[in-house]
Order: sequence, then structure tokens, then C-alpha cells
Amino acid sequence: MHSTKPWLDQYSDFVPAELPLPQSSMIDIFEQTAATVPDSPAIFHFDKTITFGELNERAERFAALLSKWGVGHGECIAVSVQNDPEFLIVQYGAWKRGAIVVPLSPMFKQNEIGYQLADCGAKVYVAEDAILESQARAVLRETAVQQVLALSEFHQAIENVGYDASMRLNVTPDDVAYLVYTSGTTGSPKGAICLHRHIAYNANTFRTWFQIGPGDVILGIAPLFHITGIVAQMALSALAGVPVILYHRFDPAETFRLIEKHRATMAVAAITAYIALLKHGGQHDCSSFTKCCTGGAPVAPSVVEEFYSRFGVRIHNTYGLTESNSPSHLTPLGSSGPVDPASGALAIGLPIPGCDARIVDMVDPSKVLPRGEPGEIALRGPFLFAGYWNKLEATAQAYHDGWFLTGDVAVMDEQGWFYIVDRKKDMIVASGFKVWPRDVEDVLYQHPGVREAAVVGVPDPYRGETVKAFISLKAEFAGVTSEEIITFARDRMASYKYPRIVEFVSEIPKTASGKFLRRELRGK
Repeated sequence: MHSTKPWLDQYSDFVPAELPLPQSSMIDIFEQTAATVPDSPAIFHFDKTITFGELNERAERFAALLSKWGVGHGECIAVSVQNDPEFLIVQYGAWKRGAIVVPLSPMFKQNEIGYQLADCGAKVYVAEDAILESQARAVLRETAVQQVLALSEFHQAIENVGYDASMRLNVTPDDVAYLVYTSGTTGSPKGAICLHRHIAYNANTFRTWFQIGPGDVILGIAPLFHITGIVAQMALSALAGVPVILYHRFDPAETFRLIEKHRATMAVAAITAYIALLKHGGQHDCSSFTKCCTGGAPVAPSVVEEFYSRFGVRIHNTYGLTESNSPSHLTPLGSSGPVDPASGALAIGLPIPGCDARIVDMVDPSKVLPRGEPGEIALRGPFLFAGYWNKLEATAQAYHDGWFLTGDVAVMDEQGWFYIVDRKKDMIVASGFKVWPRDVEDVLYQHPGVREAAVVGVPDPYRGETVKAFISLKAEFAGVTSEEIITFARDRMASYKYPRIVEFVSEIPKTASGKFLRRELRGK
């Protein structure tokens, strides 16, 4: 009744039903590539080229520095860096020492940085100078961080450090590669434990599904601190031996220039990035750009059609979570996902090789629902994370009888395509980033004029959803404006989190037990 395999017959020429389980760690995979093609480009950083051999050498020097600092197996290295080469140097250098990489969003503010550094117990923190000076230094004393390295000092710090083979520790596929923090559905960020074999498996999924090999060039639009950037850019580059284009932060004009200059072929990006490219205007040669994916936010079929009409490039919808190490569902290369006639939603794809996916009852997840009936997506497979860092109870709650419960409500059609139709919890997805309303509300309550605050996501043609705050003011603060509230929030949280819209109400609607009626607010 709930098999998801019949569709495989149609795509079996290039999508196997199963993929081999990884036998090597990601650092072993990277080093093998660096030894095999040392002179091949690993990174195009704007107009500069860094080869695999050069990247490996710089990673060795950073590993030597970590060795000097006494950092070894299982210890955490946190990094707050945009899409620049230093991120990869830190990552591969940390792995050579058996350390765990903890990517932090460069958009985080003090409290967000402090919480994650303390939670993971990071011993080393590498960050851009501006982040250190404006956000991080004030909270470092409350963490276990012993060494702080500003980006402006990074290359000088590793320049003259000697490396030898004894500094390279053994790393297995079952060792932890990353802690990637996710808000999930319970408010406090949780560190998803991503093993080397999880990252390698889904990098191989992308490589196989989109036929990535010699001649391909990955456009690094997705942030490197996000699971998509980790798997579909860095890991895929190392596994396939192809370059990734990095250019600090997304900019439409620079994106087009680099696509043309480096003949980019593949990207995975939030739909907002593709919309920004559509809005940019001008004539651009995107003929090389043929393997494009999106995920993380609802996708309007009209945007996909407009992009194809203008650039001749088909956007393939995908689905995944931090806990699934990026994709659990993909749209096969060259195909267009169907549109659900009931909801108008574009299909998120088909289950990847090795993925068991089913729709279960939202109250009783042991009950598997028939095709066409909405329920929660449950997943099982070799790509799923190993649990939440130091949160056994949250890990146990995330699973039911060995199946991971995603919290997303979907339907599956007769052909095995999945469609997201709702969200089980109140999570907001803005520009592909997950926002937990309680995080925003906690900040809003710090404003002296706020009596009550409730946050919801509302549809946004560009961002997918945007954050809207309903606020009841204290009587003595009746003159507070929406602009003041927005500025107050913007100064205290990441840019994707703060409310873009503020509506003042006399009272927040509530249930009899006092809980906010978010569904009622979404209709306003």
C-alpha cells in the first residue's frame, strides 16, 4: 500500500534502487581526490583558483596548528565564515585531527552564538573579524572556547606551522563529521550529529542522481553552514573531484558573471535565489547551467516555468532536512515534478535510493496512511543523522519504531511523488531558513513596551514565507511604532528571523487554556 519503489523502473537507467554504503570517511575521500588530481581546481573563489593539492596543503597546516593546541578526536571546532575558502581549510584540517566541525551562521547575534558554542563545548572558534568584534567576544567567556582565530589572522597563523604524518589521526565513516544545529520543532536549537558516512552517502546520491563528473562545476549558492551547502557543494566537490565556485555571499550580478566565467553546471539553492536571478534582468549565457535544484521552502510552479522559459534551465525540486543530511527526495534530472491538483503544490520529488518514505497518521505514527491521504512524512535509511547532541530525550521523540518523524505534512500519489501540504508544527520557513516562533517572541518580549507577542509565518512571493509579529502593547507605550519594533528585533537576531511585518492588536487570540491561536492569526 505504501511502497515507494514502482517509479524506479522509469529512471533505472541512471538511478539505482540502492547505493553502496560508504567505506571511507569524508577526509579520506578528500585526500584521495587531492592525491589523484592535485592540480585540478577545487575552488574558484571569484576569479582565483585553488587546486585540490593546494587546498590539502593548507588544511594540513591548519591541522598542525590544531595539533599544537592539543585538539584531537571528538573535540569541536566552531566556524563562523561566509562562503569563502577558509571554511573548507578549517573543515578538512579539523577532520585530519578527528575533530568535529560546528558551522555557525554568520548572521547569528550574541545570544545565538553563545548558546551554540556553549552547547557543543567548542574548544576552537574561527570567525570573521566583524562577527568576533560585534557579536562573539562578549559571550566567549561563558563557553569552553580556548583558542579564537580571527579570519584576518588565519593565513598568517598557519603559514609557518610544520605538518608531519603523525599529526593525521585515523577517522572512520562512523566518526562524527559535523554538528549542524537545527531549531526543529521544539524551540531550542539542537545539534544534529552528522557522521562521515551520512555526508558521503548523500554526496554520492547527488553525484549519481545528477550525473556529476568531469566537466561539472558546482555553483556555491547555498550557505556553507547549511546542510545543503555541506553536502551538495563541499562534499560533492570532494567526492566527484570537481570545483565549487565560492563568492562570499549571494549576489545576482556576480552569480551571472561567475556562471559565465567558470561555466557552472550545477547548483542547489533556495527558490528565493532563483527569483532574484529572474528579477535581475539583462542578457546572460546560462547554457552550461543545466543541473539546478531547489528546496527548503514552498516552490510555486509558475516560478519554475518562468525560469525555464527565460534561461532554458529546469529547476528540480527537492526535499530534505538537517536530520536527513540534505536530500531524502529528489526530482530526477531532466524531468518536471507534477503539481498536486488539490493543493497546487509542486511535488518535492521521489525518495532517493536507499530511502524508505511513508505517510503516517499525525496522532498515531504506527498507522500508515493510503496514497492521497495527508499525514506526516516518516523516513528510514542510511542517510539519517545519529541523534541530537547531548539530547537523548529529544532524539527518542524524533523517532517512532525506527522511523524518523519529519514534522512535515504531505501526501503521496499513486506514482510515488510526494507533496508538502502543511506543517505539523508552527515552524516558519523564510528563504529556506527555519525560524521557530518562540525564538522571535522571546526577543520581542525584551522590548519594554510589549505586553504580548505572537509570531507566525505568512506567505511571501519572494521568501516563501516571511515572519509576522502580532503585538499587544502596554498602555503606557501606546506610541510605539511597527518600525521601532522591527529595528529592535533586527538588532538582536539573525536577519532571516526578525519580523518584516508587525501588526498591533488589542489582544492576542487564545484558546481556553491560554495558548495562542496561531492558525487564527495566520488568516489575518
